[in-house]
Amino acid sequence: MSDDHTHVQEFFAARAADWDSRFPDDGPAYAAAVAELGLREGDRVLDAGCGTGRALPSLRAAVGPSGVVVGADLTPAMLAAAVRVGRGRDGQLLLADVAGLPLGTESLDAVFAAGLIAHLPEPAENLRELARVVRAGGTLALFHPIGRAALAARQGRQITPDDLRAEANLGPLLAGSGWRMTSYVDEDARFLALAVRVT
Repeated sequence: MSDDHTHVQEFFAARAADWDSRFPDDGPAYAAAVAELGLREGDRVLDAGCGTGRALPSLRAAVGPSGVVVGADLTPAMLAAAVRVGRGRDGQLLLADVAGLPLGTESLDAVFAAGLIAHLPEPAENLRELARVVRAGGTLALFHPIGRAALAARQGRQITPDDLRAEANLGPLLAGSGWRMTSYVDEDARFLALAVRVT
């Protein structure tokens, strides 16, 4: 496991037990972001970097009982927290790295990724792997329940020009990774970039 992966696991393992209680009001923002994916009954969707599975209930509601919901995360403690609060009932939970997903090529209709991009060690390669598992025309949502400026303020830092989530950086990054960005919102209350898988 790379040092990047170890750091991510250590960071989230230390916070898994109280993660949901630290951010108790995020539910509606997750539900609204999932709604913008445009999922249909029977669709197959991955929550990449699912953490404690906060998006899983909304994803399950969107695809219905005939759909497939998979939550993948690198940190066992986060998946254990998802199981403890019953979110494992809404989807299959996988201990997996987005650098090499145990999923078939073009096996999904969509990917939802909350707070993931800042933790990707190789963003272009990792976004290509997400594109691999999504059919042509499928969708990707890169989401965070607060915008870049609000998140930077919470963390006591400034936004820098090389921020991957800046529109000027994210559009070309997605384009070079098999995606075309179709919408971009960065406001205090949320960050949401939507993209479509190109052929």
